[in-house]
Amino acid sequence: MFITLEGPEGSGKTSHLQPLAEWLRGEGHRVFTTREPGGTPIGEQIRAVLHNLQNTEMHPRTETLLYQAARAQFVEQVVKPRLMAGEIVISDRYADSTLAYQGYGHQQDLEQVRALIHYATGGLIPDLTILLDLDVEVGLQRSARRRAQGGEWNRLDAFDLAFHQRVRAGYLEMAKREPQRWKVIDAAQEWEKVQENLRVVLAECLSRR
Repeated sequence: MFITLEGPEGSGKTSHLQPLAEWLRGEGHRVFTTREPGGTPIGEQIRAVLHNLQNTEMHPRTETLLYQAARAQFVEQVVKPRLMAGEIVISDRYADSTLAYQGYGHQQDLEQVRALIHYATGGLIPDLTILLDLDVEVGLQRSARRRAQGGEWNRLDAFDLAFHQRVRAGYLEMAKREPQRWKVIDAAQEWEKVQENLRVVLAECLSRR
């Protein structure tokens, strides 16, 4: 089973990933966790370019294509082999991030972006995508606190408020269009409550398989 966590900046995807995986392992499942962009040596090198704050001249099409390059390697080297081995793969971001950020955020043609994603992934779609939804300003405040504590602050974090508002609106639109794949959780709740909700969603999904 392929599960992805999505959400705007500061929504808590990364902090919830490992505890969620440990809970699933406790339930007897084989679980592999990963992230995008990255997840492979090649992908991590591309991630460094994409997130470098000095790369202010990067065009949205360049950005989109770099994400797809990392994603193609990620799917072939990590996701497909793990799924074939019978594991649950949980990824911190996947292709929907490109639609949200490079599509809705940069206001690029969504059909062209979808075509690039399809080529990069070979048509691989998650079985379940969980959107950790959060007010944009709250999320950016969380990201700023993370930065103050030595956490990552990347080129996309630094985009203006209107960009991040379009990203969030894009996520909500995608969730509305595919309710059978997407589940939305309020990430403004206490961390423990969000984790509880994540476990409930996964338990329900797994029980149907």
